[in-house]
Amino acid sequence: MKVETLEFQSEARQLLQLMIHSIYSNKDTFLRELVSNASDALDKLRLETFRDKDLVADTSDLHIAIEVDRDRRTLTVRDNGIGMTRDDVVSLIGTIAKSGTAEFLQKLAETKDAAASQDLIGQFGIGFYSTFMVADKVTLVTRHPRAEGVRWESTGEGTYTIEDVPDAPQGTAVTLHLKPADEEDRLADYTSTAKITEIVKRYADFITWPIRMATEDGAEPTVINSRKALWARPSSEVTEDEYAEFYRHVSHDWNKPLETIRMQAEGTFEYQALLFIPAQAPLDLFMRERKRGVQLYVKRVFIMDDCEELMPEYLRFVKGVVDAQDLSLNVSREILQQDRQIQLMRKRLVKKVLSTVKSLMTDKPESYATFWREFGAAVKEGLLSDPENRDAILAIASFDSTDDAERQTTLAQYVERMKEDQQDIYYMTGDSRAKVEHSPHLEALRAKGFEVLILTDPIDEMWVDAVSGFEGKQFRSVAKGQVDLESEEEKAEAEDRRKDFADFLAWMTTTLAERVKEVRLSTRLTTSPACVVGDAHDLTPTLEKMYRAMGQELPPVKRILELNPNHPLVAGLRAAFDEREDRTALAETAELVHGMALLAEGGDLPDASRFVRVLSDHLQRGL
Repeated sequence: MKVETLEFQSEARQLLQLMIHSIYSNKDTFLRELVSNASDALDKLRLETFRDKDLVADTSDLHIAIEVDRDRRTLTVRDNGIGMTRDDVVSLIGTIAKSGTAEFLQKLAETKDAAASQDLIGQFGIGFYSTFMVADKVTLVTRHPRAEGVRWESTGEGTYTIEDVPDAPQGTAVTLHLKPADEEDRLADYTSTAKITEIVKRYADFITWPIRMATEDGAEPTVINSRKALWARPSSEVTEDEYAEFYRHVSHDWNKPLETIRMQAEGTFEYQALLFIPAQAPLDLFMRERKRGVQLYVKRVFIMDDCEELMPEYLRFVKGVVDAQDLSLNVSREILQQDRQIQLMRKRLVKKVLSTVKSLMTDKPESYATFWREFGAAVKEGLLSDPENRDAILAIASFDSTDDAERQTTLAQYVERMKEDQQDIYYMTGDSRAKVEHSPHLEALRAKGFEVLILTDPIDEMWVDAVSGFEGKQFRSVAKGQVDLESEEEKAEAEDRRKDFADFLAWMTTTLAERVKEVRLSTRLTTSPACVVGDAHDLTPTLEKMYRAMGQELPPVKRILELNPNHPLVAGLRAAFDEREDRTALAETAELVHGMALLAEGGDLPDASRFVRVLSDHLQRGL
């Protein structure tokens, strides 16, 4: 047979050198590329035989075979698919038929970072070249059903040989003459059948075609991939136990999933998704270094484990698989971030997860209650980060409220119970339900029968200011701004009272000027003497603490002291103000009233030791 020696295209030569001396850390992926190529070849043959009834090809046992020869240190990946013609081999392997190749090679040569190198390599469809990371020589024998067989061989040094092989079997066989194992260079022993099985299980377990390998010398080849792509099978054919087993496989969680979600998109961009909502929050749900995202497959070939681009941060607990039909096998994270199809998939996946939770509220209320208890605090982060789905998130949210001490309420249920003339959804944030329930801010609202949402998650401090409202009703904090609860008659009485208290309130404001912005009469108190409130757009004390803990410098926020004019202490303090010219002791009493208001809401005293000293003196004088 005539052997012809040809040169690689110059860019291909450079690429081969980079592969041979690669710092590409995950060398196992060479096998993923070869198996994927073999799977594609089988798909193409099956399709071609449907299209062309005159094509003579054996399709009775389409499969992929992996053969290991430990003595010769060779690894062969063989398929009986469509194969290649001589021209195919020269054009597909001898040349990189991609635009921008020179720029790519320059970037690849310049990068010193392994992860960056991996991403750059991943941007080009150059899977076959990755064989030179693990092999000193590569031999390829192939035959297309309509052509003579061809043998291609190269050591990656700039040239390759090609010759005709008339008796070559249908399909393609790629034989790698393996380099010695080298732990320091992250080069495994690829003559180990255990290692090969491990790689196949990781990257190609769900490929449609059987992958056969003899796991012991002389043994009959056995199928080493499960071929069970649950997401590609009709849901009627998949049992709950199979879903549970697959969930354990992708999540490493031994509980059953709370809910299983299936999606199939057809048309211009096809993909399938099999997602799971866990029944229990992972321990690292709120840890920064946690991994998140779903597994990404392309045509059943595993691409990456934690594809963050397909699922937003606030749904980081969702597990599962997305299998796209039209993405490149070598897609990188950088490309995913900019890919329009990926963004479209993400939007649809998010809407599907949120709509599934919405259906749980009516169809499986117990499952919904479990979901919200475990993941509600994370989901509410989406109210800040995902304005597009804000209404959908509000619709599936539940909150503690003063209506029922045992059961949470949805916003829709709250709105249904609102009083006829009630314009706002009242809420109060705090560290715990007990603290909020005992807060003086709720007194008048409770007395008049208004329901108040009790928000105790740290994220609640932030989203309530970012979200305008729900179904046309605004959110209003009962601890900020003015709360309008009075009838017209009560407003007239309150105005007269404010005039009577004007001088006293001005004196209190001056006396406490270093601590408060203003002292005014309250409409929200019924039994407590005083409370401290913020202006409508002020930061809450909790949010102030959170920002300071993150190292942000903030100017001190002065709040407003509200007094209950009907409380004996306030009435007595005002009477003493009218009667006495020396108000030194009264100024200390004013300090105590402010301090008590801070303590009543669970706040911190500006000077605790002074508060105790002044209180002791006043108690002593009262004996």
